[in-house]
Amino acid sequence: MQKDQVYAIESAKSVGEFVKSLGEVLRRSGFIINNESSMDMARAFRAHGTEVAEGFDLHMIQVCKPEKAAKSLGGNPERAVLMPKFVMVFTGQGKTQVRFLSYSEEDIKNVVDDPVFPGALAETYAKIRSMIDEAK
Repeated sequence: MQKDQVYAIESAKSVGEFVKSLGEVLRRSGFIINNESSMDMARAFRAHGTEVAEGFDLHMIQVCKPEKAAKSLGGNPERAVLMPKFVMVFTGQGKTQVRFLSYSEEDIKNVVDDPVFPGALAETYAKIRSMIDEAK
């Protein structure tokens, strides 16, 4: 994996404001936050009886386009290993930090033997990066 596959930006918005803004941008493009009720990791950990540090505010946002995902996975369930797409949002160095891990088309080809999927997934990764930029 290459370092440039981790998309890293800062936002002037708070974590909560960025998450709300990203949700709006996603919806306009036909995407959803698949795990909206469990993306706040402090709340999720506390729900399982685990204490978290004061100020811990990591949100792990699972981005999904249900119609496209259903068609893609119906065509080849081997694709599922690369389907979860998470945007991480947290406070670091006093600012809202956003991280998104994606894979190159070549890496995708090495994981899933599929003539169409690598290009399509690479396009989806690019779209998610542009939506992150729009939300910031």
